[in-house]
Amino acid sequence: MKRATTPFHYLASLLMLVSLFVASCSQPDKVGDTNLLYGKESKVWKTDKETTATGDKVAQTSADKDTELRFFANGTYNMTAPNQTVQGKYQFDQAGKKLNLTPDGSTLTMAFDITNLTEKKMTIKGQDGSAMMLEAD
Repeated sequence: MKRATTPFHYLASLLMLVSLFVASCSQPDKVGDTNLLYGKESKVWKTDKETTATGDKVAQTSADKDTELRFFANGTYNMTAPNQTVQGKYQFDQAGKKLNLTPDGSTLTMAFDITNLTEKKMTIKGQDGSAMMLEAD
């Protein structure tokens, strides 16, 4: 016996195909607009997790947990840790997904790849492959 195909079956099949396509194309990590980095005027980021270049989790010390990284809309940053404060300038290339931090008085620039930047979370990857996951305060 041949089964009749109704428009409902076609619609259900089409919806299933579209859902599979959207699910396969979506990426959980994205790098949003530049203002997600600094908010309206400034934004504080705190370390949530760190991993080594091989992906192993790094244990967070109390100093790590108390460290704050604040980005300002004017292109400056400051990092405050229990024993040290560093200020400087940053450059964020949203299209290239790059973040460069240059401390005041230094010619050394720390370069990072940004693999995720949303309103509340940011993941930066060092040149050695280690990663730091930050959360907005």
